[in-house]
Amino acid sequence: MQPSQPSPSPRIPANELRPGRHWYAIAAAITVVLIVLGVAIGVYRFKDAIDAVDTGSQFTSGDTVTLRLGPEDEKAIWIRDEEFSAASDQACRITGPGDPRLTDPGIDVFLTRDATWNPLHTISVSRAGGYEVTCTSRNAPSRFAIGDAGGLVSLGGWLMLAVLLPLLGIGTGTIVALVTYFRRRGHRGRLLAERQGRVGVG
Repeated sequence: MQPSQPSPSPRIPANELRPGRHWYAIAAAITVVLIVLGVAIGVYRFKDAIDAVDTGSQFTSGDTVTLRLGPEDEKAIWIRDEEFSAASDQACRITGPGDPRLTDPGIDVFLTRDATWNPLHTISVSRAGGYEVTCTSRNAPSRFAIGDAGGLVSLGGWLMLAVLLPLLGIGTGTIVALVTYFRRRGHRGRLLAERQGRVGVG
């Protein structure tokens, strides 16, 4: 009498397993999108930071500069660091349409080969138009320049985000792929058990 041969395991088509394989594509898409977004933010903000201050168009105490600004523009008045003895030594004013204001810029810095610049005021306007900015210094003459509101300190925060986004993308994509893999394997095991049980009963 021939010994009975074990029946082969039922074949489980891949498209019957849940969750579906499209979750692997979703995991890959999350990873790629967040990596690309992080790199784009890093490159964009780095370019902004290295061009933050227009040092080629400096002006001195008592000079008036004319700017075309809109509410969406984020501009600031910068001053050379060696001439920035105290905030009370310098005074700036802005005139133009609406109610333009000069506000506290916070702490930041912009470096060139021969000078360090600090933000003196941020410029806030409510209407698009032409504005005149005049700065004076009570002590020694100072040199000013118009630039973007963010410098190297602001860049540091954006670069941290630029690094965290790809890490988040890799971590999230990996977790989604692993959860998908183990749930599909568990589902396959349950289907095999069900179908082998039916074969045994038959």
